[in-house]
Amino acid sequence: MDLEIVKLEHLPDNYTVHIALFKDVKNAAFLHEQLLSRNSDFEYAFIDASVSHSSQVVSRLQLLSAVFKAANAAVNGALQTPNVHSETVASLSSSKNIAEAYRRFGISPTTKDLLVAKITFPTEAQPQPAASDSIAKHLHESVQGIYLPVTDENIAAGTDMAKVRKYYKLNGISWLDTLDENAPAKTQQIESLVLGSMALRGV
Repeated sequence: MDLEIVKLEHLPDNYTVHIALFKDVKNAAFLHEQLLSRNSDFEYAFIDASVSHSSQVVSRLQLLSAVFKAANAAVNGALQTPNVHSETVASLSSSKNIAEAYRRFGISPTTKDLLVAKITFPTEAQPQPAASDSIAKHLHESVQGIYLPVTDENIAAGTDMAKVRKYYKLNGISWLDTLDENAPAKTQQIESLVLGSMALRGV
């Protein structure tokens, strides 16, 4: 199965973004271990999207905003973490505390639902980045889970809105509280506030 390829505006043409969502992942402990051991074959942004982990990812746009922020940092030589993929995880946070960002958003041994982003671009060590079909093959062989499209609906299935509001400091906003809890307008407003909070990180 092919991975979705996303072209983000304002990034160089030789940057390619791949995204995927896996549900009911059975081998999160193995994947987590590959990251901890710095296995270069597993350079991905692995993001926990499980309801059991109180996922704080609210939408596809939030994911792509973090990807863009990380890739832009890579372009400008301004990474604050070891690579563009760890930077993507950190960029989801509203806090400068990188360890906290990994804990809130990164994969854990008990992750059940997993968002994945892979950003490829030429480097001195690898002038020819991995091809999309080889990335897809590696992911599908490595992640024991059900592959789903990265849609707002599929992401929202794991989102804990109470935790989102607490973490991004959206409680006590009176006009937000007056909106119907299940109305699309409320979700859109929360998404806008989350994106603003991410954008202000480090400012």
